[in-house]
Amino acid sequence: MSEKRNRVSRRQFLNYTLTGVGGFMAAGMLMPMVRFALDPVLRPAAGQDVVPTDVKIADLTDEPKRVDFKIKQIDAWYESEEVKSAWVYKQGDEIVALSPICKHLGCTVNWNADPAHKNRFFCPCHYGAYEKDGTNVQGTPAPSPLDRYVHKEKDGYLYLGKAKPQS
Repeated sequence: MSEKRNRVSRRQFLNYTLTGVGGFMAAGMLMPMVRFALDPVLRPAAGQDVVPTDVKIADLTDEPKRVDFKIKQIDAWYESEEVKSAWVYKQGDEIVALSPICKHLGCTVNWNADPAHKNRFFCPCHYGAYEKDGTNVQGTPAPSPLDRYVHKEKDGYLYLGKAKPQS
């Protein structure tokens, strides 16, 4: 029996060694970059349920009033406060809090701002119109109703949360 030895030549050894060392160096450089890119995605969302406004529930009427409030926003590692708005009014005993963002292209709607659309929300960008309850007026560009904010009452003040689409 002849025994054949599989010896590694110097050239193969050098090739294997350089490939291994290069792979470890590449992994050492890429791992921090991958971690940096994926860390914000893997972090648990630190969301707020509802935030306080300076509006007293007793001061609300059946006429929509613009209410500004601040939410804490976390964008990757940057924390900031973002000012948001809502149109808030009372409909009987129920509080209605509507988003001022038009569902057509994201412009801001205003209450009773156009003489041709009295007692309606009106979007000046493309002449979109919404009824007082936020439903879109047929024949205008708005494809769906305005979003409604989640709201709570606490100590006589209004608290607002996230805007959710109306069904």
